[in-house]
Amino acid sequence: MITVRPAQDRGNANFGWLDSRHTFSFGSYYDPNHMGFSSLRVINEDKVKPGQGFGTHSHRDMEIISYVLEGELAHKDSIGNGSVIRPGDVQRMSAGTGIAHSEFNAFNIDLVHFLQIWILPKQGGIEPSYEQKHFDVAERQGQLRLVASPDGRNNSVTIHQDTDLYVATLNNGDRVNYSANSNRSLWIQIAKGGIEVNGRVLNGGDGAAIAEETEISLSATTDNTEILLFDLA
Repeated sequence: MITVRPAQDRGNANFGWLDSRHTFSFGSYYDPNHMGFSSLRVINEDKVKPGQGFGTHSHRDMEIISYVLEGELAHKDSIGNGSVIRPGDVQRMSAGTGIAHSEFNAFNIDLVHFLQIWILPKQGGIEPSYEQKHFDVAERQGQLRLVASPDGRNNSVTIHQDTDLYVATLNNGDRVNYSANSNRSLWIQIAKGGIEVNGRVLNGGDGAAIAEETEISLSATTDNTEILLFDLA
């Protein structure tokens, strides 16, 4: 069963400096029918204007992943990390017992366009930690590349939840297949472009919950399509 979450149905918060689209309930956007999916709690598509960003704020007991599509995102946190996140980078921050951080557009001219993803951890109260890795286009071109996992296998970042996250960059006509265990659920998020998922058409910003289907076929319908696939307990 495939349940599509159309891009146009997402919540929206526009503060001038920030245009944010919420796949699930977040902030002032509340929809009891879209509170998350399995351990996946937040997928926000954010566009931040030059020189603007999120001032220092705190989180706890959440696995937070930032995935930049365009531009550069500057990060600083209370456990001593400072970095710039660029396209191809995956940043994982485990908030645990508590962490404060800020995120700003590192460009003076262009928008930064990124996905912020929150995953509920398997257990609370862990020590806060941070990890960032880069995955070249060649690693994900025409194929699914594991970028986050509970055991850090295949040089992915380590998240404290039974969740695997894959990304792929596809051109028109590219096809990738994925086999899932019958007791797992999948979420597909279209970051850019368009695909067909077992015959269902999805375009940029769309998401889809997949349950009770173990063989998944993903076919790109445009060049420069970029997708994220979550394999969830």
